[in-house]
Amino acid sequence: DRSFLFTLLLLLQAAMLKFSIFRTILSSPRHSIKSPNATALVLRSISTAAMADDDSAMDVVQRRLMFHDQCILVDENDKVVGHDTKYNCHLMEKIEKENLLHRAFSVFLFNSKYELLLQQRSTTKVTFPLVWTNTCCSHPLYRETELIEENALGVRNAAQRKLLDELGIPAEDVPVDEFTPLVDYLLFIVRDVCLKPNPDEVKDIKYVNPQQLKELVRKADVGEDGVKLSPWFRLIVDHFLFEWWDRVHNGTLLEAVDMKTIHKLT
Repeated sequence: DRSFLFTLLLLLQAAMLKFSIFRTILSSPRHSIKSPNATALVLRSISTAAMADDDSAMDVVQRRLMFHDQCILVDENDKVVGHDTKYNCHLMEKIEKENLLHRAFSVFLFNSKYELLLQQRSTTKVTFPLVWTNTCCSHPLYRETELIEENALGVRNAAQRKLLDELGIPAEDVPVDEFTPLVDYLLFIVRDVCLKPNPDEVKDIKYVNPQQLKELVRKADVGEDGVKLSPWFRLIVDHFLFEWWDRVHNGTLLEAVDMKTIHKLT
């Protein structure tokens, strides 16, 4: 039994947009974790939900991705139980009534200066358009190369694919064996890469150092310049990212790897 899987439901500002987050990191004395030795919490998939019933205005490219891509459905022990469209996997109704869980991943790519690459999601994204987030967030698909469980190879293959799709990063710039699965499934990598962002996926990109990211967080908090951060990225920033960033810089990241110890938040 590698882990537990569960759903956090949050309400988003005036629109009251609900979303569920799985397989991200969250750990803090501010949270109640049912374990005497609790040190971390891993939420196994990221599921940004609340699709509109009327999808007629959906961008053509996003429509194809939503209805063609087959996400990997998993049970609460991360055992594969089937597949469904990306669209269905992000419907709040299905998540709440069917406990529809699916795998996801987040990539954090640093350059040789140890600056973190951020992206601003495009205006046509169905979920969370125009928010700033970490380098890449997506889903492994129900296909042979992305279902490989050993050493999270399937997820690493998916990350390589999506970095090309979204940011135009060639596969040779991000070899799958260079990804460090820090926790399930947050992938860290330090590489200088060529970038050619896909406008259907990404509106803008920027590299930031820790101080610049803190300033971005400040702007998001006060609504300055219209800056918004994705909820899953903000959780990671608030609870763990800066510690991990120090480890990236001083070469001790592997000491923080923990793919087994997972505690359930209630």
